[in-house]
Amino acid sequence: MIAYLKGRALQITAETAIIEVGGIGYEAYCSGGAFRKIVVGETVELYTYLQVKEDGVTLFAFGSMKEKELFLKLTSVSGVGPKLAISVLTGLSVDELVQAIYAADVKRLSAVKGLGKKTAEKIVLELHGKISAEEVMKASGDSLTAAVQSVQVSAEDDEAISALMGLGFTKNESAQAVKRAHDQGAKSVEDIIRKALGGM
Repeated sequence: MIAYLKGRALQITAETAIIEVGGIGYEAYCSGGAFRKIVVGETVELYTYLQVKEDGVTLFAFGSMKEKELFLKLTSVSGVGPKLAISVLTGLSVDELVQAIYAADVKRLSAVKGLGKKTAEKIVLELHGKISAEEVMKASGDSLTAAVQSVQVSAEDDEAISALMGLGFTKNESAQAVKRAHDQGAKSVEDIIRKALGGM
């Protein structure tokens, strides 16, 4: 399995890039995060996924491990193949995709080229429970360093998010409000909720 590439970018097309590693050129379908890292002639580090089928093999490349993880989650949904998953990760950033799924924002997902409303609804239905408040509150993970960082969401955060949702706010709005409350120095559940409500 080819899981990672580090080499010189030789060429970029609308969907793929060729990366030279040890004298061999690997052509990979790239996500938006991967394309943002690639500069022709310069060295680039990419995470990859190798799809093996009867009619051949296809390599997919990502700018971060988080992006690759989301790709694998998307392809676990019935009707979502690797190329459609790559399209989703090109049309939406890691943060935008996580927030759209967490907030059940079908309209936002449906805006991605090639992704219809029914498939967007299926993605939300099957992945909604696999996207945590922790992921929503994380940085996008567009760098290799951020991709391996672990951020724990405390019981206080979960309680505050649940309380805000009980007041009619969406999961995404609640998670973002709690993050802002932390940035303002909130510690206790009551303080988090108070500051969160003040910023909404």
